[in-house]
Amino acid sequence: MVSAEENTYFLRAFEALGVSEARRAADPDTQATIGFNAIMREAADTRSYAAALSVLVVAEWLYLDWASRAPQRPPNNFVHAEWITLHDNPNFRGFVDFLRAELDRVGPARADLCRDFFCRAVGLELFFFEANYTTSVSPADLGTAQAE
Repeated sequence: MVSAEENTYFLRAFEALGVSEARRAADPDTQATIGFNAIMREAADTRSYAAALSVLVVAEWLYLDWASRAPQRPPNNFVHAEWITLHDNPNFRGFVDFLRAELDRVGPARADLCRDFFCRAVGLELFFFEANYTTSVSPADLGTAQAE
């Protein structure tokens, strides 16, 4: 559920934006991406359901929140419109509700662990978006597709 439909979406979006497989392999991860990959591995390594939920809730709930605030009329560019649709639909909303309910159910017994992972995940998401909003991107960096 976490990446099933998103994987094919990202492959099609990369193609539409002219981002080749070679470029994706060559471009280094940002510090925020490295950090988020590390915290997901760390949560998995704990073998704690509560730790994994703490990280997933941050990422998935954030995307639901963003997508649910999008204008009712979807953008013309599928790259934007489909991202919104993937993250604002009854199935995804139900998935996020499930994750949140599960964290509410198991989290109190591991409150310190959950708080630690949740707060660090929030910090990494903030770091990721702040880094991307402060980085200048030219139209050439987006390939042949035009941003809306």
